[in-house]
Amino acid sequence: MQKIFIIGGTTFDHIVHLPQLPQPVPHTIHKAVFHEGTGSTGAGKALNMHKLGIPLQLYSVLGNDVYGKMIVEDLQRNGIDAFYDIDEAGTERHVNLMDEEGNRISIFITQSSEQINHNTTAIQNAMDKADVLVLNIIAYCKNIVPMVMASGKPVWTDLHDYDGKNTYHDPFIRASQYIHLSSDNLPDYKPVMQRLINEGKKLVICTHGKQGATLLTPEDEWIGQKAFTQFPLVDANGAGDAFFSGFLFGWLQQLPLQQCMKYGAVCAALCIGSKQLAAENLSAELLHTTAQKL
Repeated sequence: MQKIFIIGGTTFDHIVHLPQLPQPVPHTIHKAVFHEGTGSTGAGKALNMHKLGIPLQLYSVLGNDVYGKMIVEDLQRNGIDAFYDIDEAGTERHVNLMDEEGNRISIFITQSSEQINHNTTAIQNAMDKADVLVLNIIAYCKNIVPMVMASGKPVWTDLHDYDGKNTYHDPFIRASQYIHLSSDNLPDYKPVMQRLINEGKKLVICTHGKQGATLLTPEDEWIGQKAFTQFPLVDANGAGDAFFSGFLFGWLQQLPLQQCMKYGAVCAALCIGSKQLAAENLSAELLHTTAQKL
């Protein structure tokens, strides 16, 4: 199978579970279930892809602090091939407030620096060895966009909750031929998907949480996929990265796009049953057999 190079995206996250998200009035919450550990979109994609047997390498930026060390140890323990540069500002950290329906408020309590002393030699070597690049929309990754565009490799990006207008995303859109995004900030998502295809993108996939996902091809083929909501919800964090990984797993094998969409939906459904960014028992076999049953 082709090798993936994932660029950017590791944080240390504190996940707090509440019956419902807080109302905008002063009050005290006396008890809340929580857990903490490695987060963000690069780690989420790497963990899911690795469990699916996709060869990969991850590059990210961490602080030289206890949180960075815990992320490195966690990813090593899970078998992720990764290398890092140091952010003098420290490791990026998030607090995610989750309700019982899987809705989230994400609070960035620290952020990665936009300017990093990147080891461009190591990054270039990783690009040269990879067949496919996954470019995440982290601020410091903008510095790597020219290298990505010069690579000549297929480039995938995940725009997350893009609203169709935010210029922050423009460098990542220009660098990529394959785009994932969510409709969280796009109630009218189809015109944005069509615009991206008209700009020359080869695939655009938009996820809708419990409402499934939609794909558009340059041939104006629309493919829908329902979400598998019969799976138990433990923690919805990482579901989008799991969908991305399941879809890419099918695409790398040149499976029909409808099958890729189903793999994405199954991978996301398995993910939400775990507190981790990827289901503990995820494997290519489990993905295939579960998809067959549904």
